[in-house]
Amino acid sequence: MKKLLVLTVLFVSTIVSAQDMKVVKGNFDFLKDQKQINVEFDYSKMTVLKEKLTEAQYIEERSKELNEKNKASGSFWEKKWKASKELIWNLKFLELANIVLSKEDKDLVFQEGIASAKYTLIVGVVWIYPGWDAMMMKQPAKVTTSLKFVETNNKSNVVLEISSEDAPGDQWGNNFSNESRIGEGFAKTGKSLSKTILKKAFK
Repeated sequence: MKKLLVLTVLFVSTIVSAQDMKVVKGNFDFLKDQKQINVEFDYSKMTVLKEKLTEAQYIEERSKELNEKNKASGSFWEKKWKASKELIWNLKFLELANIVLSKEDKDLVFQEGIASAKYTLIVGVVWIYPGWDAMMMKQPAKVTTSLKFVETNNKSNVVLEISSEDAPGDQWGNNFSNESRIGEGFAKTGKSLSKTILKKAFK
């Protein structure tokens, strides 16, 4: 009985949703000769949870919930949530995207703030599900994004658009930080994007 319980827990703990990455328009040919891609992250249209709350609604509800348990903790969490974009999520995406390319000896690099780059990748964050971890059972975070490659000097010209849905965010063992789990979803997105580029642009 004890062994069955352990196996059940391990099975539940390793359940992750499948990421769906598909090309909406364009192709990968323009990437072959590029060395640098400028990257911008856009959270302006992001929704959160299954209810698809706006970020403002989510922050208000979550802060209220935390403050009811422990006064002022909601304010602390809000600062942590907002800081996570720059300190965790964006960095995780860039780190894994570049690691995958570097391991295959490709010179292509994704980086923020490269105004001289011919192309810019706009990572539009569409939806986030934070997931949860309750020791014996857990559910991974999920991150859905719209990945648009545009001309840096003419951003209305979209040369490639990819839809990435439900990128799973989880870590081995327990992870009680929603922000950290979400970061793993961004890491998965960056990793999957570069793997797709290797197959399509450098085949």
